[in-house]
Amino acid sequence: MALSSLAPERRDVLASAFGGVLVGPEDSSYDQVRLCHNGLVDKRPALLACCRGAADVAEVVRFAVAEGLEVAVRGGGHNVGGLGVADDALVIDLSLMRGVDVDPRTATARVQGGALWSDFNREAAVHGLAVTGGAISSTGVGGYTLGGGLGWLMGVCGLAADNLLEAEVVLASGDVVRAGPDEHEDLFWALRGGGGNFGVVTSFVFRLHRIPEVYGGLIAHPIEAGADVLRLYRDVTADAPDELTFFGGLIHAPDGSGLPLSALIVCHAGTREQAERDLRPVLEWGSPVMTEIGPMPYPVMNTLLDDDYPQGSLNYWKSTFLRDVDDGLIDTLVERFRTCPSPTSAMVLEHYHGAVTRIAPDATAIPHRETSHNLVLPSVWEDPETTDANIAWTRETFEAVAPYRSSARWINYYGADEERGAIAAAYGPNGERLARIKRRYDPDNVFHLNQNIAPATRGGA
Repeated sequence: MALSSLAPERRDVLASAFGGVLVGPEDSSYDQVRLCHNGLVDKRPALLACCRGAADVAEVVRFAVAEGLEVAVRGGGHNVGGLGVADDALVIDLSLMRGVDVDPRTATARVQGGALWSDFNREAAVHGLAVTGGAISSTGVGGYTLGGGLGWLMGVCGLAADNLLEAEVVLASGDVVRAGPDEHEDLFWALRGGGGNFGVVTSFVFRLHRIPEVYGGLIAHPIEAGADVLRLYRDVTADAPDELTFFGGLIHAPDGSGLPLSALIVCHAGTREQAERDLRPVLEWGSPVMTEIGPMPYPVMNTLLDDDYPQGSLNYWKSTFLRDVDDGLIDTLVERFRTCPSPTSAMVLEHYHGAVTRIAPDATAIPHRETSHNLVLPSVWEDPETTDANIAWTRETFEAVAPYRSSARWINYYGADEERGAIAAAYGPNGERLARIKRRYDPDNVFHLNQNIAPATRGGA
């Protein structure tokens, strides 16, 4: 049933029991509130329920189920597929729930489901603490963590999901439960990588790490050195310590000129002396056109890419783990980048290593626990007239690297049009267990406007 077809008195029933803010098409704020980060997504929900706490979320879930409504859940709204909003849906919006409470004595933080990493990092840094967060500070804590959460600190801290200690979850029944290692253990296992399939997470508790500063920044070389820069990335990451996270890629200058460059983005979470020693071979290599590397607070590191991905820009992304970064792949990337239609798109190689690889593949929902490289094709543009060309280029580039792709995929980078088999590629051998847990906690697939895991059939998986 579309929400717009409900009689006014039914909408009044929700309003009377709701402590947040309801926003519909008739409200002046509607066109602003319904937007997500990706300007390519233009959905018109029937109603957005901006919740203030778990009680509000539970009320909306019970109402939606009773009325047979489509339910979408939005935390930070950064998902490139725009899956937090949907046409004619009731959107559970957590944007008013951005509280962060850090306990420096236990090095933990309780974070509400609508918080952004900028919120989280600011509060944690007051105490010299941090945990792996999004490479862009406006990313939401919730969706990022539920999808696994790789980032600058993963070599020393593991994924965001690896540092989750417990979660408060509103289930499809409307019940509010705590999931942790000693309560709803199967749900807790699934939340660490299984996405938004199992309920609405209204708060997270994270383990934090002592990281008062990092040594990081950007080194850019002329695009003519692109192949050699990517080979340098490959060579340095072959024996990089846990403290050093390297992203390498072909990019466009962040000053808005559109100048194509080859670049290395680094974050070192060790001592300044160790960082200078580990980075010396990179800093002394070649003839860079820009070197901006030095000590900085982690929250600053977390903002270095923000300007490249502004709110409202048009985005279409593809990503895949690679079998290896061999010369054939490098040559293909360089060749494809020459044909890139947008002066703001990029190709990025992420080194997946360190602490993330020392966790068993079945310890959480995330099976990818081998040292590897993830290729991201974040296509970003401003002119809607070029949308078809940019999407076509991204898809064609993804197909061009097919000979070098592994079978593994990272679900946080999925768009809204992923191909058949994408869910299996994200979860591998953990997929069957996730489907069984889905059947237990959401047998009717109320939470299906996501990268959906279908409930297992009775007697089946």
